[in-house]
Amino acid sequence: MNRAILAENIYKVAYLTGNFTLRSGQTSREYFDKYRFEAQPQILKEIARQMASMIPVGTEILAGLEMGGIPIATALSMETGLPCVFVRKKAKDYGTCKFAEGLEVSGKNICLVEDVITTGGQVLLSTQDLRSIGAKVENVLCVIHRGTGEEPKLKEMGLKMQALFNMAELKAGR
Repeated sequence: MNRAILAENIYKVAYLTGNFTLRSGQTSREYFDKYRFEAQPQILKEIARQMASMIPVGTEILAGLEMGGIPIATALSMETGLPCVFVRKKAKDYGTCKFAEGLEVSGKNICLVEDVITTGGQVLLSTQDLRSIGAKVENVLCVIHRGTGEEPKLKEMGLKMQALFNMAELKAGR
């Protein structure tokens, strides 16, 4: 599947119209329901295939952010052989009481993986959490960037973001 067909498939299964409040607090009349494309094995597999080359050299661990980044990171892990961790929004208060599950991340070069980013609010919070336990976080990958251009808050934190698609690309594929 080429890039244009992937964009068309994502658009077909995930594009919704209505009134939506985004995680950033912004409102939108359009929405990409990431769970709709993450739940489709062929689309998820193709996303991972096309994103694999975007993983920065030197990445040791992929970190999927709860909840939508987890299937993307898992698919990328299977595609590339890189291990992954699963990053909670809040550490659980039982068992291991961790917010990063799967591997130790201290001292490791981590690439954050998210499904959809508008302003990067959760990326910023998860970066702070991971850095607080010694992880080296400088890179972020996402499937869809809803924002416009570079996200200044990500840049301020020293993060480089790459998106497989932006909104214009997905809309062009309809």
